Amino acid sequence: MSENNGSIDWLAVAAAGIKFAIVRCSMGRFEQDDLFVSNVDKAHAAGLKVGAYHYSYALDAQQALEEVQNCCKTIKDSGLSLELPVFYDMEDADGWKARHNFVFNKNHITEMCHVFVKNMGVDCGVYASYYWLCNYIDWQSLQCPIWNAQWGNTDDLRGYMWQYTDKLKIGRNFFDGDFFYNSVT
Repeated sequence: MSENNGSIDWLAVAAAGIKFAIVRCSMGRFEQDDLFVSNVDKAHAAGLKVGAYHYSYALDAQQALEEVQNCCKTIKDSGLSLELPVFYDMEDADGWKARHNFVFNKNHITEMCHVFVKNMGVDCGVYASYYWLCNYIDWQSLQCPIWNAQWGNTDDLRGYMWQYTDKLKIGRNFFDGDFFYNSVT
């Protein structure tokens, strides 16, 4: 969930049987999600467990370290507590990395993930599509929670969490649908 979802009816989300949410806290080296605090507060008020994610625009390990600092500052400044990990979203969904000559190399991207995981200071993991996890990230070497986005009926990795759809309908809105492998109650 992020500011891109607009105003979310968190009570409707909870009434639909959802037990947890992963809310975007920050992006890149300097930006914060404008609705992070509101989304976390409202999700907690609706009885959900909450984690966070940071969307990466880093092009190298040094920028990944600066992203860790942005993410940590955003969470610390919010004063909020999170029950679930903070995830590093390394994909290039908007094509920004490709437009800025990013090196799409498994060693390079895995190094950036290691920098984030090692320096976050809280329970954290990596989010990516199944394709990215198989081709661009040596996820086994990270030894952290893995959130696999593999839409359909099968999660071939069975990590920490599985995103099985981007079309989970709650009320009039569509959300990403995720399965958590451990109980969140």
